[in-house]
Amino acid sequence: MKLKDTYITHESDGEQILLDTSSSFAGLIRNNKTAAFIVECLKEDTTQENIVEAMFEKYDAPKDVLAKDVSDVIEKLRKVGALDE
Repeated sequence: MKLKDTYITHESDGEQILLDTSSSFAGLIRNNKTAAFIVECLKEDTTQENIVEAMFEKYDAPKDVLAKDVSDVIEKLRKVGALDE
């Protein structure tokens, strides 16, 4: 799975904004640091499991908590059509 090429990100004051440059999603998504990390991982073709592993290496948190966070963010991105799967 990968973030669609029509989505771009912008970082400002510690916050990431995700924006669709096509006309399929009218809006923007504000990401906290966790969601921003997941989105950055999705800029390359990857799997949900690989994202969890990358987060486990970076953050001091249990894998089950990280897996839930990744699942939640991916589901939200799916709902707006931001992923190529």
